[in-house]
Amino acid sequence: MLDLVQAAAKLQSELDALGLPNCVIGGLALQAWGEVRLTRDADFTVLTRFIDEEAKVGAILALVTPRRPDALAFGLQNRVLLGFVDGDISVDIGIGGFDYEEKIVERSIEVELAPSVWLRICSAEDLIVMKAFAGRDQDWTDIKGIIARQKSLNWPQIERELPPLLEMVEEPERFDRLQALRGS
Repeated sequence: MLDLVQAAAKLQSELDALGLPNCVIGGLALQAWGEVRLTRDADFTVLTRFIDEEAKVGAILALVTPRRPDALAFGLQNRVLLGFVDGDISVDIGIGGFDYEEKIVERSIEVELAPSVWLRICSAEDLIVMKAFAGRDQDWTDIKGIIARQKSLNWPQIERELPPLLEMVEEPERFDRLQALRGS
């Protein structure tokens, strides 16, 4: 786990040096906010803001070993880059530009995830929103852990941010599922 955290911190520093606002999301963020579980990759949101994206994505790809031969085209089309850092550590880098992605990065905070290794990670609230949006079984388990561990969550923020995302995927019932978890 220490190798993963250190590799993520190195990549975050390199993204910062490129002037690309970013934060860690997913399993590493869960280490700070929820029940600790094994994660094998580092997930990032990196803001490109739909400006000069081909050059920015190319610069990001220079920092990683792509997991796909068509990494640039795939990344621009699917808004995610799949790569390896430090040899065999997987990274999934979401290419962000939408308003909500901007907010995720703006609200991110520095957390010491390993001794003397700091990462800028998304807020607990944003992690809940992203996991409810994804809606996989493991995401709901993770949400339960975040709710149990974080006693003072900004529920109005979650209730404001989540419904429009769920409308996009036509899954509004996930909001009710989250409310049920909140009440249990």
